[in-house]
Amino acid sequence: MSLIEEFRRHRHPVSGNDLAQTLGVSIRTLYRDIASLRALGAGIEGEPGVGYVLRSGFLLPPIMFTAEEVDALVLGSLWVADKADIPLAKAARKAMARLTAVMPIELVDRVEAQYVIVGENEHSHQEEIDMATVRQAIHLEHKLLIRYCDATGKSSERVIWPFLLIYFNGGRLISAWCELRDSIRHFRTDRIGSLSQISSRYPRRRHDLIKLWREAESCDSAHK
Repeated sequence: MSLIEEFRRHRHPVSGNDLAQTLGVSIRTLYRDIASLRALGAGIEGEPGVGYVLRSGFLLPPIMFTAEEVDALVLGSLWVADKADIPLAKAARKAMARLTAVMPIELVDRVEAQYVIVGENEHSHQEEIDMATVRQAIHLEHKLLIRYCDATGKSSERVIWPFLLIYFNGGRLISAWCELRDSIRHFRTDRIGSLSQISSRYPRRRHDLIKLWREAESCDSAHK
């Protein structure tokens, strides 16, 4: 883990701001990582405004997976790194690097063997919007204002209540309640010209919208 390695480079306390800047993370992320390491037993002494130092002798406990679990993690991270939007792709690579840093060497060898791969998309539709904003809106249950172009090329401005992201080979969909259509609609991310988050929460809870969506999907399947 890069934070542990950075601690080991310093014999004396180092400030949180210096650590965050070196690692390229926010100070909030740094504090969260320090708390996680402490929970694992790391003897990290210090506090904000004073600085931090790692007591010697700490080794991260190895994370044990079966061979099949490692294959699943590798395949999953490769799929996300190749198919997802850029922020998630970067996160998948970082997550895999963190896992391999605390795996036993025989499992690391299996990861590095790279005998599972993800094939290329035949058709890839890349969006121009910030997908991190979409995920944030879903978690906060906030409305989004979008400029959307349908299959016929007609553009419209819509207020939607996003509740689900669907990733598939070649593209992504936002499942949302559309105020214009007064029903659930699916929006291809590559057809969204602009997007902004509205500060107000939408009036229904996200799990209620997911339940409504699942019921609609079940009805559609029953009629096919």
